[in-house]
Amino acid sequence: MQYVHLGRSGLRVSRLCLGTMNFGPHTSEPESFQIMDRALELGINFFDSANVYGWKVGEGVTEQIVGRWLAQGGGRREKVVLATKVYGRMGDWPNHSRLSALHIKRACEESLRRLRTDHLDLYQMHHIDRECPWEEIWQVMEQLCREGKVLYIGSSNFAGWHIAQAQELAKSRHFLGLISEQSLYNLLERTVELEVLPACQAYGIGIIPWSPLARGLLGGVLDAPTTGRRADEDVRQDMATHRPTLEAYEQFCRRHQWAPAAVALAWLLHQPAVTSPIIGPRTMEQLTSAVTSLDLSLSTEQRQELEQMFPGPGGAAPEAYAW
Repeated sequence: MQYVHLGRSGLRVSRLCLGTMNFGPHTSEPESFQIMDRALELGINFFDSANVYGWKVGEGVTEQIVGRWLAQGGGRREKVVLATKVYGRMGDWPNHSRLSALHIKRACEESLRRLRTDHLDLYQMHHIDRECPWEEIWQVMEQLCREGKVLYIGSSNFAGWHIAQAQELAKSRHFLGLISEQSLYNLLERTVELEVLPACQAYGIGIIPWSPLARGLLGGVLDAPTTGRRADEDVRQDMATHRPTLEAYEQFCRRHQWAPAAVALAWLLHQPAVTSPIIGPRTMEQLTSAVTSLDLSLSTEQRQELEQMFPGPGGAAPEAYAW
């Protein structure tokens, strides 16, 4: 396993991050335990969750599964860089969602209880809250850090200017601020290259791409059975929309005798701003397949061929659309 610093911090994380979103809704607890055990055996030390995962309001189903796995001991908690998120609706009352100081404090305590730990290594804001001032957010985050309940702060689904705004105020408060940003980023979805990636690189923030396989579209979807996520109507529509490109992509993978999922992950791992793509295996087989991407080296010519199939926005703004 390869390890890198998460952004400008001293924290070292594996080049793949184990996403736990499927644990509970799609993967049973025993199999989830097996996947987490195997991830540790493979050297993956970075686990990501969120309080809303499990999709039963207020229950934190996935966090509970991860917590019961950690509670088995055997050095599990000590080996894992544990990340979770706050923002989503956890109840029906006005302050049971978003990023008020009240909700962040309460949500952190509840995540700690479900995860059966005394601290979170990385606490991430799951979405920007345009109605909450940064002074309020940083005040409560600083408090959580002083109390030892949170070590590092991250963001997810932020725009570039949100990141700049957050970091400038954190700097004025002599606070570290963000060390990571979770963004939608893959060969099909490259909009973050305009503003988000340049902002993160300028501030020393590590990019953690979510949906690196574009909901399975980059995982060899054309010849696979239409089960699981591939059976979803929106995924089937996307398959139809992108079919010519996906056919060329899968032909490229066959020509080089590489698994499509491994190629998609390897392309992300070659991007200089990327720290650890999030893999969200439903099965042990998917976990094992994802790890092969670490041994896949794409030449400059191969990356250029892929980027011709999946053209991005043209680079960073403003040059991508102006001069």
